[in-house]
Amino acid sequence: MAWKPLPIGVDNFETLITKDYYFVDKTLFIRDLLNMKGEVNLFTRPRRFGKTLNMSMLRYFFEMDENNRELFAGTKIMSAGEEYLKWMGQFPVISLTLKSMKQASYKNAFYSFKEEIAREYRRHDRILADLPYTMDREKYLRFIESRAEPEEYQDALKYLSACLYAVTGKKSIILIDEYDVPLENAFFAGFYDQMIALVRSLFESALKTNENLEFAVVTGCLRISRESIFTGLNNLKIMSITADAYAEYFGFTLDEVEAMLRFYDLEMNLKTVRRWYDGYQFGSTEVYNPWSVINYVDSCRTNKNAFARPYWSNTSSNSIVRTLVEKADLSVKQEIEALIEGKTITKPIHEDITYEDMDSTQDNLWNFLLFPGYLKKIREQQEGETIYMEMAIPNSEVRYIYKNTVLRRFEEKTDKKELSPLYESVLNGDTEKMAEILSENLMETISFYDYQESYYHGFLAGMLKNIGNYIVLSNRESGNGRPDIILKYPSVRGKAVIIEIKVSGTYQGLEKKCDEALRQIEEQKYDEALRQEGYQNIMKYGVAFYRKECMAKLGQNG
Repeated sequence: MAWKPLPIGVDNFETLITKDYYFVDKTLFIRDLLNMKGEVNLFTRPRRFGKTLNMSMLRYFFEMDENNRELFAGTKIMSAGEEYLKWMGQFPVISLTLKSMKQASYKNAFYSFKEEIAREYRRHDRILADLPYTMDREKYLRFIESRAEPEEYQDALKYLSACLYAVTGKKSIILIDEYDVPLENAFFAGFYDQMIALVRSLFESALKTNENLEFAVVTGCLRISRESIFTGLNNLKIMSITADAYAEYFGFTLDEVEAMLRFYDLEMNLKTVRRWYDGYQFGSTEVYNPWSVINYVDSCRTNKNAFARPYWSNTSSNSIVRTLVEKADLSVKQEIEALIEGKTITKPIHEDITYEDMDSTQDNLWNFLLFPGYLKKIREQQEGETIYMEMAIPNSEVRYIYKNTVLRRFEEKTDKKELSPLYESVLNGDTEKMAEILSENLMETISFYDYQESYYHGFLAGMLKNIGNYIVLSNRESGNGRPDIILKYPSVRGKAVIIEIKVSGTYQGLEKKCDEALRQIEEQKYDEALRQEGYQNIMKYGVAFYRKECMAKLGQNG
């Protein structure tokens, strides 16, 4: 079977079909949308789970263009019945994405918004060439040329739908993609109030008081509460990841993943795909990350045994995970550690949230990890008016994000710390002070790897990497083995330090492990290479860790 190209980054339905990319048929989404008869439909799903492609599919299906029908030849919707096909090609469609509004300032974001509005007006220019005199053509031209007054933009979509109705006699279908991208960006960039006012006014005019609206579909990552965005929007139907409806239309189901692997002769890779990219649950449906599955399958084109990689981590904003780490108190740190180790946590979950809620209580932060895909639902239960959800990290790919975000944040915090007392204690042989400082810093970190030696090795090497005027060597060959860490002054007249690390299974066993580390230094002759270089003043440390406790012992210089 010929290799079909995989649609990496292809989110235009026409391009996907006409260029003969591998196609996962989600067209029955149209059927369900028409069956549900929602006037304003909000779908919240994680980034890169097919929202934009689905919105493009809706546009090509409903829009008044006879050429679009051939795009759907052989798809599932074409066999669904005439009650659905009669909707095909019958409406003006207004399609807007807000993802370009992810900018460093409100001024730049608003400029991007104006350009997006102008593009959508120009897209309808052929239809609206015959705009009747009853409509304000000058206003129409102001939008096309991006010179409308700022206050006019709050009803830009409403006015466009009025123009389209004046020409076609039909109400518009409005599609708004990635509505929360500018809100999340504005929250972290410091202009949230301005952005929320703009989006609220746009939504209110286009979706609430618009007599020329047939129906609307809005997509995003998070549901922002009615009070802040969807003010008074009583016609809103919300389908989040907790809803069973539409669950199979965003992301890949197991059947779709297996079919793709069969097509590319990669059935043997299912276990890897499951471990890395499965684990999401929308309603009661098991879902795979489509972006990562497509990228992984593509990587196997030349090597069927290609390593799985964290493709999603390179596309999704990790600001929320970083915020969790930064704001974490001791209990939250312990919960993050438990998650990374594969355990679960149970927290109250509510879907009516605003970004300001992120700062109000630690519990609210978990909402911002569940809905964008950083956690998955295991099970939920209701106690009184509160819904509690048991959650876990979905897969190896997301676990990678947690680990790397945590490590980077710790490195950034370490770089800012004043660690001179630690360096002095190491060079002066003050083992009590050395152990005390290391234990204090361990309490501030988030640890994982089940407290393996590699974790403590990385921790200690990170703490010592900026020790002034000393060369820091980690796991370099020396003597008959590899000491964990060596510090040496550039001149052999100065000191050299050998540090061997051990992990104890109990607090009481720390001293025994220190002695074991010191014996290893002697038996493996870790100091031999240093002496051959000319160093005479060599300090030897056995350092032992138990969870977040540390003990250090100094060996004899001889």
